[in-house]
Amino acid sequence: MSEPQNPVEPQPEPLGGTDVLTEELTRPVPTDDGDHERFAHYVRKEKIVESAVTGTPARALCGKVWVPNRDPGRFPVCPECREIFESLPPGGGPPE
Repeated sequence: MSEPQNPVEPQPEPLGGTDVLTEELTRPVPTDDGDHERFAHYVRKEKIVESAVTGTPARALCGKVWVPNRDPGRFPVCPECREIFESLPPGGGPPE
């Protein structure tokens, strides 16, 4: 005969049961998708050169961050970059 178990104490788990293993999957979020890819963007010239030499990303006026690697002359200018550029004071240039 077995002794009654105290209901306040934790009970041992039965052997042979099943459990759910949860695993968090992480995927990198691409930064080069969407409409930004269809446009040429305004970036300071020295930042484009720096990006080409070091491979560090550049930031366009519209906020897009990427490593420039295509001929911008093949694409229309980003409307958001153009609007920001045209609102800058003469000689102000894009922010760093």
